[in-house]
Amino acid sequence: MSGVDPRAFVSPRARLGQGVCVGPFAFVGDDVELGDGCHIHGHSTVEGPSRFGRENHFFPFSTIGSAPQDRKYRGEPTRLEAGDRNVFREYVSVNRGTTGGGGVTRIGSDNLILAYSHIAHDCVIGSHTLFVNGATLAGHVTVEDYATVGAFCPVHQFCRIGRYAYVAASTVITQDVLPYSKTVAPRDTRCYGVNSIGLEREGFSKERIQAIEKAFRLLLKSRLNTSQAVERVRAELGGSEDVDVLLRFIESAERGIVK
Repeated sequence: MSGVDPRAFVSPRARLGQGVCVGPFAFVGDDVELGDGCHIHGHSTVEGPSRFGRENHFFPFSTIGSAPQDRKYRGEPTRLEAGDRNVFREYVSVNRGTTGGGGVTRIGSDNLILAYSHIAHDCVIGSHTLFVNGATLAGHVTVEDYATVGAFCPVHQFCRIGRYAYVAASTVITQDVLPYSKTVAPRDTRCYGVNSIGLEREGFSKERIQAIEKAFRLLLKSRLNTSQAVERVRAELGGSEDVDVLLRFIESAERGIVK
């Protein structure tokens, strides 16, 4: 507790791990659990019920764990759960879940969430994601591991963004975004192929990327409809773990996919 500035407010019902720092004029509310080494910068707010792992950073004027922005919410005891080493930059807002969505918003570990981004109620965020300034998720959105949501991107409720996907700035997302893809909206929203540079940076081998690129050529350029392209991809590339992930994602889409 020696790391708590005397000008901060920390609820007696909050639980702080070893080495937690709380800056001046910060607010830590009831039923907040902070793991070892978390840093609450001055003027930031963390509300509960919420639970955080180790070494999370909350920058000034971020509001994390606040009540969901949902007309149906009536003060039910929902929560936020987050892992380790997440960074919530200035003015980021993250809401707790709703009873209609399972009661919990979940965030993994090692995520970088830049200024003014918003994660709404009942979202499920994986690990190693990047939210660029002003990225905005509606409720019930899923963002898988290593995905990037570009600046000022609004994502419609219940949509999914697949692993290693890159969504460029100001792209409006109203359908599921394929894993490994680059999705850009200069005039309309469409998929522009594989996020190959991002995959290289994450250590994907040349052979893995080539298999994914071949699958995307069949999906996007073969003039087959989606169902026909899926069967062709399965016949020609089945057995590739990455391609199998892609096929499972497509076949489980409820709102269609960006092509």
